[in-house]
This record gives sequence, structure tokens and C-alpha cells, in this order.
Amino acid sequence: MTFVTPPLEDVQPPAWVKPTFRARLKSLGPALIVLVSCLYVGVIILLPAIAVVVQAFAKGLAPFLENFQSPDLMSALRLTLLDAAIVVPANCIFGLAAATAIARRQFPGKALLLSVIDLPFSISPVVVGLMLVLLYSPNNGLFAGLLNALGLKIIFSTPGIVLATIIVTFPFMAREVIPLLEEEGWDQEEAAKTLGANDWQVFWKVTLPSVRWAALYGLILTAARALGEFGAVSVVSGNIRGETQTLPLFVEDAYKQYNTELAFGAATVLGGVAIVSLLLKLLVERLLEHDRTAQGIGPEE
Repeated sequence: MTFVTPPLEDVQPPAWVKPTFRARLKSLGPALIVLVSCLYVGVIILLPAIAVVVQAFAKGLAPFLENFQSPDLMSALRLTLLDAAIVVPANCIFGLAAATAIARRQFPGKALLLSVIDLPFSISPVVVGLMLVLLYSPNNGLFAGLLNALGLKIIFSTPGIVLATIIVTFPFMAREVIPLLEEEGWDQEEAAKTLGANDWQVFWKVTLPSVRWAALYGLILTAARALGEFGAVSVVSGNIRGETQTLPLFVEDAYKQYNTELAFGAATVLGGVAIVSLLLKLLVERLLEHDRTAQGIGPEE
């Protein structure tokens, strides 16, 4: 008679045998990981965010709404919205053009262009602001003579704020669209050209619809970063209250002036923008995943 020894992993210990500490720890491992992750997120992000909201509404809704009667706050809000209204369309156009060129064309300097697109991810925003000051300062900037001759003012004015925000936000659109274009290939575009469509028709009728959710995702990220940019804008704006002060700069200035209610109220507005951006981001991720599934494209690795 031949006895077959079952594998060790299939052998179950008797009910009266107590599990070892290592076995108990192994069974509790996933739960501990989830608990530690939730505690970390709660302490680092949720708890400070809740504290800001509590402080903003500490005296009730009416005092909170009265904060929006401040002319400095409204000026900062208008400048922030103006900045985003210029930056987001500009970077969307650049991002789509760069993504199409990189994914659909072979040209000298393609790798260099990709590196330049990623550059703002590795450079501090404060350094970006300093570079703009070195170029466009009216006193000793590289283009000071030309700007003074033309009567243009870049630094300590709205154009400088827009330039700084464009630089720190321009990778988002391109980096969201490029992988999708490369993965989908260009079979549909080649078919459209074979049928007689010109380049603009191919772009509007084939390319753009295929990447619409990725483009919307990049647009949301660009807008969120533009509304909340602090470092580069603080260098080039001069932080002049009522003139070149964006909403993030206004929060810092109001807090330094011990006007905590106004500071927490403005911070709550920025927090609300962040929450709306996050919800839109999650929605677009769902739509993008559904669209990829409908097209027969597997999930991103």
C-alpha cells in the first residue's frame, strides 16, 4: 500500500492547537496596514483640514460670510480666478499639441522635449520665480532694457503671476494625454487620413474624442494647481495687498497680521476648491476607466 503525504500547506492543525504569535500576526497584517494608513492620513491631512474648517466657522455662519465683504479678499479672489482663466486654456492647448507631437511624430530633440516638460516637477516653485526675476526684473534683469523701452512690466504685476503659474502647471495636461495616445496607437487616425480627412479633421474628429477624459483629467489637475500655487507667485508678485496678492498669498498675509478669522475663511475657500477638484478627479477616473473598458483597452499597469 502506498501512502501519499499531503503538502504541508494543506495540513490543518487540530482545533485544540493554539496559533503561534507569528500566525496571529500574519492574519492581522492586512488589517494593521489599513489601520496605520488611515491613522497616518487622518493625523497628517484630515485633522488639520478639519481644524481649519472649525476655526473658520467658530463664531457662526454670519461672521464667516462677512469675511467676503473684505475688499482685499475679493481682490485676491478675482486675481486668482483671472490667473487660472488664462493659465488653464494656455496649458491645455500646449499640452494637447505637445502630446500629439510626441506620441505621433518622430523628430530630433523629442527626448529633450519630454525632459523639459517634466522639469517643473523637479524644480522648486521658488526657483521658478527667481528665474523669472532674473529674466524680467525692471532693474537688473536680462531683458530689462527691452522691457523698459517698450514700457512693459512683468515682475510685481499680473503678467509675472501668469508666467509663473504657467511654468509650474504646464506638465499636467501633456503627461496625462501622452500615455493614452501611445497606448491607443494611430490606426484610427491613419484610417481617417486614408478616407480623405485632413490633419485638423483627424484631430477634432478622431484624436481629441479618444483622449477626452484624459484631457479633462489633466485640465482638473492644472486648474487645481493654478488656484493653489504659492511659491513661484510669492516671488514674482511682490505680495502687494489689493494688487498682486492671490488667494494663497492672502491667507498667509492675513494670518501674519493676526486676522485669523479672515485667514481661516479664505483657507476654507481654497479647501473647498480642493475638495471639488478631488471629486471631479474621481469622477473622471471612473469615466476614463469605463471608456477604456468599452474600447477593449486593459487597465493601466
